[in-house]
Amino acid sequence: MDDIEPPQNISFEGMVIAYGNLLVMALLPIFLGAFRSVKHHSLQKKRLEESGEKPDTMSTKDTATFPLIASSALFGIYIFFKIFLKAYINYLLTFLFFIFGVSALTHLLSPALERYFIKVRSYFKYTLGIYIRYGIIPNFLPLRKFDIILTESKHESEGEDKFLKTKSIFALNFLTSDIITAALSSAIGVWYLMKKHWIANDIFAFTFAVNGVELLFLNSVLTGYIFLSCLFIYVSWVFGTNVKVPVTKSFEAQIKLIFPSDLLENGLSASNFAMLGLGDIIIPGIFIALLLRFDHSLNRGRSTYFTATFFAYIAGLFLAIFVPHVFKHDQPALLYLVPACLGTPILIAAIKGDLKALFKYEDHSSEEHIRVFLFFSRVFLFLCTS
Repeated sequence: MDDIEPPQNISFEGMVIAYGNLLVMALLPIFLGAFRSVKHHSLQKKRLEESGEKPDTMSTKDTATFPLIASSALFGIYIFFKIFLKAYINYLLTFLFFIFGVSALTHLLSPALERYFIKVRSYFKYTLGIYIRYGIIPNFLPLRKFDIILTESKHESEGEDKFLKTKSIFALNFLTSDIITAALSSAIGVWYLMKKHWIANDIFAFTFAVNGVELLFLNSVLTGYIFLSCLFIYVSWVFGTNVKVPVTKSFEAQIKLIFPSDLLENGLSASNFAMLGLGDIIIPGIFIALLLRFDHSLNRGRSTYFTATFFAYIAGLFLAIFVPHVFKHDQPALLYLVPACLGTPILIAAIKGDLKALFKYEDHSSEEHIRVFLFFSRVFLFLCTS
């Protein structure tokens, strides 16, 4: 996870502008992504009922093994940078950042543009239809659907009958709005590749964060607690070693939000940046989004757990920004964000009598969740009575 990196030698006004914008850019993806995740969850449930297709979620096994996997991956990258030329690795990472950035921005913008197409076409249909009919005004903005399908055909026989069996290998469906947003996203991606400008970086980083909070699912609150607790251990380990700093400083295509602190002095050509890693947004964000879905499952008409944990995240982020700036020492933001996000729901659930409902909630039922819940319940009771 990235540290909060305070800019050096800046004015007070520049510092306020930089940190204020980072704060807004961190909160918006969580808020937007959380509500988008509710809609995505509804679509998943509908798909599960219609076709039996199970959604991809993070299991308790995945979360429990995360510190080991992440530590191994980080150490592997560290060794990789020691052996191979950094330039070639950064070329690859920049290319991947471009591909994923274009995809994320297209996914975010396409639905909005599709709705705009429908509104504009509806307006022209009912107000200027006669002009369109006679060609005076062209029927622009056509919302068309395209299908690209790759199939495999085999000649098979059954007795004396011979027939051609077709199997679908790949199918891609897209609309006119998808083409336009993909072109726009690609233009921004080329701008990023050519200039590495901070605005292009922030556009892609912002869309990464929104998509991450929307599409990544922890499935159950218990899984979320295990995941964030293991992550806290991982961050503590990484912070106590010298492995992470050489790796992150070797990356040119770092996936993080940045904002210039010398914007007032140098304008858009500013080069002194305050930074916030996307992991500090997405990882707490998917847990906060899970709490919003839990709020909806209670059917109380209020988003108590989401709202309280969202404000706890804001308080943790303020601390994560304030402490490194005062002590002039980089620190992982998750050291403050994880306790804030984990402590708040438990406190509220204890007050409202929702502890059992909180830890039993899951987006999609699974026997594995029940077994893990019973196991950790017994461990908790053992520790309390020892």
